[in-house]
Amino acid sequence: MLIRTPREGGEGGRAHFFATCPRGLEALLAEDIIAAGGTEVAVTPGGAGFSGSQETCYRLNLHSRIATRVLCRLGNRECQNEQDIYRLAYGIAWPKLFDVSRSIRVHVTAVKAPFRSLEYLTLKVKDAVCDRFRADVGRRPDVNTAAPDVRIHLYVTANEATLYVDTSGEPLWLRGQKIAKVAAPLKENLAAGILRLSGWTPGTPLLDPMCGSGTLLLEAAGMALDDAPGLSRAMKDFGFTKLLDYQPALWKRLCTEAAARRQTAEKLPIWGADNDADAVARARQNLAHAGLDRLIEVKHADILDLTPPAPSGVLVSNPPYGERLGELDALAAFYPRLGDALKKRFAGWYCWFLSADARLPKLIGLRPDRKIPLFNGALECRLYGFRIVAGSARK
Repeated sequence: MLIRTPREGGEGGRAHFFATCPRGLEALLAEDIIAAGGTEVAVTPGGAGFSGSQETCYRLNLHSRIATRVLCRLGNRECQNEQDIYRLAYGIAWPKLFDVSRSIRVHVTAVKAPFRSLEYLTLKVKDAVCDRFRADVGRRPDVNTAAPDVRIHLYVTANEATLYVDTSGEPLWLRGQKIAKVAAPLKENLAAGILRLSGWTPGTPLLDPMCGSGTLLLEAAGMALDDAPGLSRAMKDFGFTKLLDYQPALWKRLCTEAAARRQTAEKLPIWGADNDADAVARARQNLAHAGLDRLIEVKHADILDLTPPAPSGVLVSNPPYGERLGELDALAAFYPRLGDALKKRFAGWYCWFLSADARLPKLIGLRPDRKIPLFNGALECRLYGFRIVAGSARK
């Protein structure tokens, strides 16, 4: 991915990258990029561009809990029509990037672009890649939309197009830890971002009283044990391993260093609960699959009756949002009871809830200290933080 095209200069073995993330977590992503050795970080909605070496790219894929994908920029140009897109793609030396035996898939993202059909743009890029291979090596790569070896991304704006190759492969929030899921699960990188935004740090008691399949618990455990999230994925799952400039010795060294940093513990001050017995079973199954079932306790309990496991700590949860009228009515009745339970039992705790329901702060009867805009996929949410004190919080 450090191959230079006529449009992409570069010195010192550095390339231009763009990492994506859930909207609202861009500042945390920038921290991860800098920690991996990235420079010239430029934050934009949904991600951040940066300059970095091949080691920077590998480190970010291995260690970032926030990134969704790490894309390496191959070239860009002004584009007014589909033929300009074709010229851009054909101008990339694809046979120097990956072998013709590798299968491909093209992804197109457009923002205020003057093109009617994204499918047609996808076809033009695919044709250009295949035509360049045929011209250079006499063969063309196969297309595989389900499980491609190489993912090519085209990003189009009103007057410019940029091509990237995906160094991550499957999205990085797929840690390879969860084998049992529940409806509308929280993605792992959003869960990690919520934990960091809450101010929770390893060693501080943490409770998720509506834990579902245990995503927040798994992420918290990984952070507490300094376990690089990329270690749980097989090496074949990363896109950079399919490229011709893949450096297995470098990748092995980084993985060995990350594995050596792993901490051990007999017990973690992390607890989960849920009033759905099936969700509890799934959370326990996921923790067992990750080798964490002896470190974290998960019980079948209702948050309204739950006794805090420590005198103080951080409570973080992703409660049901409610999308239909009956669900909204049920939540409207639930929120005041939740507020009463928090005031009665959780004095000394900092409680955080991710919700798309703007009524939550009013109906819960508590004034939030923080309201942080976040997106759960395409759904706009707020992360509400409530500091629970004994007695009245009014001055």
